[in-house]
Amino acid sequence: MFALTNALRDYPWGSATAIAELLGTEPGGGPEAELWMGAHPDSPSVARTPEGPVALDALIAAQPDAMLGADVVASFGARLPFLAKLLAADRALSLQVHPTLARARQRFADEEAAGVARDAAGRNYKDDNHKPEMLYALTPFHALCGFRPCADAAVLFEAVADAITAAGAQVPELLKLVTTTLAADMAEPMVIRSAFEALIGGAEASRELVELAAASLARQDTEGGLDAALRTVVELSRQYPGDPGVLISLLLNRVSLRPGQAMYLPAGNIHAYLSGLGVEVMASSDNVLRGGLTGKHVDVPELLATVDFSSTEVPLVPTRTTGLGQHVWEPPFAEFALQRVELAPDGEPVPLVQNGPLLVLAVSGAVLLDSPRGDMVLPRGGSVFVPAVENPVMVHPHVDAAGQPSVVFAVTVAG
Repeated sequence: MFALTNALRDYPWGSATAIAELLGTEPGGGPEAELWMGAHPDSPSVARTPEGPVALDALIAAQPDAMLGADVVASFGARLPFLAKLLAADRALSLQVHPTLARARQRFADEEAAGVARDAAGRNYKDDNHKPEMLYALTPFHALCGFRPCADAAVLFEAVADAITAAGAQVPELLKLVTTTLAADMAEPMVIRSAFEALIGGAEASRELVELAAASLARQDTEGGLDAALRTVVELSRQYPGDPGVLISLLLNRVSLRPGQAMYLPAGNIHAYLSGLGVEVMASSDNVLRGGLTGKHVDVPELLATVDFSSTEVPLVPTRTTGLGQHVWEPPFAEFALQRVELAPDGEPVPLVQNGPLLVLAVSGAVLLDSPRGDMVLPRGGSVFVPAVENPVMVHPHVDAAGQPSVVFAVTVAG
């Protein structure tokens, strides 16, 4: 087993305290948005080895079969298939979508062949992998996820028009176009795409509409009577004034996860995290195509070629309980599954679900990890990479837990 030091990303939307409070560490004084745990080459974790610190991607590359297992190498190559993060959002992240594996491979190769620097601001594809992901809520977590039915979206845009009229202003032509489009007699994905394109491609008209809509809705929200989706327009406009993503949010499902709930995001699902603390697990990739709520690069043609414009229900992940305080979340992706284990101070040890490599993070108390090759005490806030050859792993409560329950999260390859 290898104790890890993980990279902390300080994106401006991040919370200054949430990750530190979860792990029992001192806040750094600035935004702490994401704690990356894995072997992605952009920010690999660093493993503590007898020979000194080694980047986890290099450690795996040196002994792929021992670290990952032959089956995992055969399926995914000599790299860790998953990446885990703690994500702490104080305000909204960018409106974004992730590509299919085939598109990621082709478009990454295209940008490589064109000589686009991987750190260039206008580069779309940072690697050749897809990025299906899952978000498990540690606190109440709010997000936008996938498209709502056209009829539901039409009601919201009509409410915007009513708010503008009530404020004594004229309803802009762009808003009339969107509401008319949503009522069109066409296949729903075509309707959604047309409304989406009108909003994201409206340039100055979109900016003016966002500002007018947000101001008109804010006038009606003095007593907190607005629908949550309409209130989101007001909140997003304060964070990203004039951004087309503000009104595009009304095309999307507004999601509120309770602690312990999880949702998954397949390729093509357009989404944006709004606020909250969660465990995010994904295939090991950093490929993000943005569509708004950001000052970063937005490639509209590439975005439109990637988004799935079908309406969908929020894709929640069911919880599987294995007993002894262990719960498992298994989205329909081959790269990863997440488990949470809670141990009473005098509780029985629990075998961790492990298919090849295993990454473990302690968020409460302390535990003892025990495998046929050795053991390790994992304190609160500590994380460890467990190679495939160290299987099975048992997690025990530890005296350092000081009488409180111990909680760990662990990520492994899907079974």
